[in-house]
Amino acid sequence: MFSFFKRKPASSGPALEGLRCDMHSHLIPGIDDGAQDMDQSIGLIRGLVALGYKKIITTPHINADGFPNTPAIIREGQAAVVAELKKQGVAVEFHAAAEYLLDDGFSRALSNGESFLTLKDNLILVEFSFVVPAMNIKDILFQLQLKGYQPVLAHPERYLYFGANKGWYDQLRDAGCLFQLNLLSFRGHYGKEALQLADYLVKKGYVDLLGTDLHRAQHLEGLHSARIEQKVAALLDTGKILNPGL
Repeated sequence: MFSFFKRKPASSGPALEGLRCDMHSHLIPGIDDGAQDMDQSIGLIRGLVALGYKKIITTPHINADGFPNTPAIIREGQAAVVAELKKQGVAVEFHAAAEYLLDDGFSRALSNGESFLTLKDNLILVEFSFVVPAMNIKDILFQLQLKGYQPVLAHPERYLYFGANKGWYDQLRDAGCLFQLNLLSFRGHYGKEALQLADYLVKKGYVDLLGTDLHRAQHLEGLHSARIEQKVAALLDTGKILNPGL
């Protein structure tokens, strides 16, 4: 299925092994817009292992309108994938958290004191609307932190409305947000503007985590990129990237 894998010289090692952990993907079959069946899920996971990942924290969408998943649904799906990985002899740690859209449903859950799935300890992956940010973003982030969570903003380079006012990034950092960039942004997968914003955030020193945001085979193929390898190596050299410690 994944015929695009190319053998590297024995001395170089897998392309992304320095990251060790991928912390943003959609690999539980049939519950969001990622892998749609178990065969797809296992195939994508095998592809990440071939790239050098030792641990995967998959993050299904949770949002009120499109994918109203629950922690119970996600844990059940994770357990099924883990069982299949063991059956097929795929050596990788497979954990699950979630990617939470900061919508009205999330605000209600936060107000009701519901528990959220985290990447590790108190790290919670959140995303904004791609159309326009919610008016109460800063309040939601503040309330999250009051409840002991550390928000991690998924793919800030993909919110193109920030391009016209990059001061938003400074405000979000000041509000306590960590930033997670998508590796595919470095090769222009989401367009020129997202690439430019990704490079801007790197120059600002605003990158804390790197994720594949893997949904399908096309994404996996795109990760085989010299530019991505170079960017990852340079960012790891800063000592600021948190993936290896997850």
